[in-house]
Amino acid sequence: MAWILGAGIVSGVALYAYQREFRVYRSLEPYDDIALPADYKVPGEWIFARLMYPPHPRARFSRPFRFGGAVDWRNGGTSWAQDYPRADRHFAQVLRRLTRIQSRSVEQPVNLDDEDDVYNWPWLCAGEMGDWILNATQAAKLRDYLLHGGFLMLDDFWGTEEWNRFEETMKVIFPDRPIVEIANEDPIFHNVYDLDDRYQVPGQWALMRGTTYRNGGSTAYWRGIYDDRGRLMVAMNFNSDVGDSWEWADDPRYDEKYSALGIRIGINYVLYSLTH
Repeated sequence: MAWILGAGIVSGVALYAYQREFRVYRSLEPYDDIALPADYKVPGEWIFARLMYPPHPRARFSRPFRFGGAVDWRNGGTSWAQDYPRADRHFAQVLRRLTRIQSRSVEQPVNLDDEDDVYNWPWLCAGEMGDWILNATQAAKLRDYLLHGGFLMLDDFWGTEEWNRFEETMKVIFPDRPIVEIANEDPIFHNVYDLDDRYQVPGQWALMRGTTYRNGGSTAYWRGIYDDRGRLMVAMNFNSDVGDSWEWADDPRYDEKYSALGIRIGINYVLYSLTH
């Protein structure tokens, strides 16, 4: 179970020395001045781990204009760094306030190429999933991580085109496991908050345009992949941008009702990952 992985690896003193050190990477967002919290060196019992990944050749952000062309994804500045680090730190702060989980105030970017480091972080989040692509080695490691108790939240991909690009890699990770709609009665929607009324969570970018979606993705779907014991390993927020609901929760231009739902979804996902 995820909580076993968390207790045995993330909190394990013997293995702590093998975790990658905290490092700040280049964000894809137009901000580069997010100050480190004063307590960023203080360990936590839960850490927001963000999955780093190579960009798909047809990724929306494979050649970020603000950096003058292609950049090395291993240094940030590509699709995986969308919402980072503002969303990560806001959500960690919210988790502290609304639960008894002592979250670390800063995130942990995780590169699957860094030997076995991913096993130190039992909860992973990734966004802009229409832009990811993993090679066979990376996919195999992520599959093994998930089958051994890890949990992965995937967010912010919209419409058929982005779904098809997303599925290219998802089918490499799990060629034999179907992606299904998560049933409304699933514990992930009821372990802290009862989330029967789940509506589309738009990105800030959408609201600024006077809409709630892009690429025809007007209907929100909550999908996932289960292991053989019925544990949800991968949770997908398709046609929603939950990450933006964390990132802009303190911005009066972002509607509170979307942050309220996005935060509750995130908390339920974290508590599910720690107890299943």
